[in-house]
Amino acid sequence: MFSWLFSDPLAVGTPAPDFSLPDDAGVTVTLSALRGHGVVLVFYPGDDTPGCTRQLCAFRDNWDLARQRGIQVFGVNPQSPASHGKFRQKFHFPFPLLVDRGQKVGALYHTNGLIVKRTVYRIGPDGIIRFAQRGMPKPADVLATST
Repeated sequence: MFSWLFSDPLAVGTPAPDFSLPDDAGVTVTLSALRGHGVVLVFYPGDDTPGCTRQLCAFRDNWDLARQRGIQVFGVNPQSPASHGKFRQKFHFPFPLLVDRGQKVGALYHTNGLIVKRTVYRIGPDGIIRFAQRGMPKPADVLATST
């Protein structure tokens, strides 16, 4: 009954669940279509809140490192495209924010709950999870994991 409350992130070394979600501009992003590229998913509770802003700005500020490593970054939460668009524009995020209505993808990645469980995943080019951690790991640590 309360398994969502006490769930751990998906284990490193397991296949990342596939999904398709719209981003803040209405473009559909499908994980399986990104094979061959590293992917970082930042599940965060709320647009334009202090902790979430700090976390996503840290990824923005490490954008050059992500690009050098061929890694695509996505923020994920259930808020609306309009909310995401305002948040993204205000802080000049160079990466899309995905709309996870109903936290369906969050459920696949064990981040769903009354509020989104702040969790960061790095998925290798082969679709295998290489990094999984709750909280706000430093982007350099997330991006430093082996492919």
